Amino acid sequence: MNERQSAYDSIGGIDKIDELVDRFYDLMALEPIFGDLRAMHPEDLSTSREKLKFFLTGWMGGPDIYSPKYGHPMLRARHLPFKIGLKERNQWLACMYKAMEECGIGGDVAKQLEESFFNTADWMRNQPN
Repeated sequence: MNERQSAYDSIGGIDKIDELVDRFYDLMALEPIFGDLRAMHPEDLSTSREKLKFFLTGWMGGPDIYSPKYGHPMLRARHLPFKIGLKERNQWLACMYKAMEECGIGGDVAKQLEESFFNTADWMRNQPN
């Protein structure tokens, strides 16, 4: 990835984000190791999928399609009702990293995204541990 190119463009735009988010939620629903993470979500994941796709599009440097529909992301505030500790953070990260790998997102852009995902997920923690 060059310095001028966004992560959004580097991974392949909206089609790759759709693939990534769908794989993330599929893994979360199918893999027992992500059970605690899955339990924090509604039975029907369609709205969760859409929100994450819309959010990641702008977060990775693509067009802002989240805010016009859902308002300011307010990530921390929107996640405060959920108990998020190290276990939940680590499950989210492991699921996202596995989805990235399975979707062929690698190299420098993967390293950049992994660091950014870690920092964001760690900031979401609201439980002492």
